Amino acid sequence: MPAYVIVHVEVLDAEGYERYKPLASETIARHGGRYIARGGRALALEGEREAKRVVILEFPTLEAAQKWHSSGDYAPARAIRHRHARTEMLVVEGLA
Repeated sequence: MPAYVIVHVEVLDAEGYERYKPLASETIARHGGRYIARGGRALALEGEREAKRVVILEFPTLEAAQKWHSSGDYAPARAIRHRHARTEMLVVEGLA
């Protein structure tokens, strides 16, 4: 069953963060993932969270998403993201 990685991003350095995007995109595709949403307009409908940049990825399984996130393939991109943004990331299984 599919799994969705949901990321809330606060970009601290836009120029530095731009280097992250192509590197991350390549690794996501190599691990069978794809973008569902990537930084489009976001509005908070309920709750206290301020809607900043939101990214949603789809992977074939939760295990595939975990493997991508912990892979050496993604590590260089992840390091760039950590330097140039604050993020919260979670993965949730979708419906069969």
